[in-house]
Amino acid sequence: MCSGLRRAGSVGLMQQMPGRARLRGAPVALLVAGIIALAFNLRAAITSLPPVFPELRGALHLPAAAEAALAAAPVLCFGVFSGLAAPLSRAFGAERVLGAALAALAAGLVLRGAAPGLLLFPGTILAAGAIALMNVLLPSLIKRRHPDQAGLLIGLYLLALSAGAIAGSLLAVPVFAAAGGAAVRLALGVWALPALAAAVIWLPQLREPRPDSRLSEGAAGSAGLEGSAALAGSAGLAGPTEPAGPASRRAASRRAGALSMRHYPLAWQVTAFMGLQSLSYFAALSWFPTLFRDRGVSAVHAGDLLALMNLGNAVTALLLPVLAHRARDQRMLAAVSVLATAAGLAGAAFGPLATAIPFTFLLGLGQGATLGLGIFFTQARAPDPVTAASLSAFAQGIGYLLASTGPLLLGYLHARTGSWTVPVAVLLIVAILELITGWPAGRPLTIPRCAAAPARPAAGPAAPAAPVGPAG
Repeated sequence: MCSGLRRAGSVGLMQQMPGRARLRGAPVALLVAGIIALAFNLRAAITSLPPVFPELRGALHLPAAAEAALAAAPVLCFGVFSGLAAPLSRAFGAERVLGAALAALAAGLVLRGAAPGLLLFPGTILAAGAIALMNVLLPSLIKRRHPDQAGLLIGLYLLALSAGAIAGSLLAVPVFAAAGGAAVRLALGVWALPALAAAVIWLPQLREPRPDSRLSEGAAGSAGLEGSAALAGSAGLAGPTEPAGPASRRAASRRAGALSMRHYPLAWQVTAFMGLQSLSYFAALSWFPTLFRDRGVSAVHAGDLLALMNLGNAVTALLLPVLAHRARDQRMLAAVSVLATAAGLAGAAFGPLATAIPFTFLLGLGQGATLGLGIFFTQARAPDPVTAASLSAFAQGIGYLLASTGPLLLGYLHARTGSWTVPVAVLLIVAILELITGWPAGRPLTIPRCAAAPARPAAGPAAPAAPVGPAG
């Protein structure tokens, strides 16, 4: 019988699983380079558009509803397409799916840049769908390939993601201004170049052996994780456990996968925190450049402020996973991160323009911290790679569907009220909800291992749990 929520000595599997190797040698260097190159492309094509939304709206004759839909389309695609990551990974292997996703990203950007009047939305959907697959598969690939260094590698992944976001927002207006008659096409398609470069850097990973389908066929959220049965047997959690409840027994009797996470309140807490922090980030990303321009800031400076926000993301996205990995629980980290986000939102939107720079940077620090914690929770609240991939798919699928309402809602409220007061007030309410969900998600608990274990019986008895004490 599956046990209920288990109290981890620190953060579950992330401190317990033996690694395959330390980060040294040419193959590992190629993997790290591939992770960085791939992560750089996860936001650049998205952050490059909001600074030039007014220009794109005028050049393409977009109504306000279409502009809001363009802002929301990437996040909506993240939610819709993330569920495809696990079956594709089981069929072809995570490394191959990631390589194909990079190619699809480049293709989508080229298409929307070549014919923006006809292919603006199809190209955006193709590119965002590719990013959705990478969002899900890359963290679980890191945990599978080098679980002993997962904190460091996830930090590098988030740093590269933030660097791409900074570059996209910082270069958007200068590139648009310098391109002349080709400005619209270049703004929409130029980020296909780093996607193609990342695809080339990723080529050595295509030689990685395909995961054994017998180990992953029972877990819809396993994301092609190699050796999941062996890893599950060696990743016990110490400490008192809560009694098994009906939800645990029901989940154990069903085919494993992302949907099995719906039986666990902890999974919903992680999912809600992930979705709310993403809603806040993407709403601010989409509309704060326009907000600043409405307040009298130039287009270039509005793009610079968006880049500054993403710079704040980079600082805390790198730092928070390391701090969270060392902490026994992450409740205070979640509280401080959300409070920083709320203070930055209020100050950037309502404070004097002279204070826009520090408040925007503070907003970025808070958002980067909540992003780092959101992704960290999907790994730390799982006792093994299969459960981690299922929780990641569940949290990102539902979370991004929730987040997609942010750009749409803020665009609608701004159009209806003619000001930014109500939209920003809604984001402050979202920050309160982040705190309400982040506090329980930060507790040192994990979802039961059997919630996402392969459906077929194991060949032999499970390995005994290894006692683990609190982190030092």
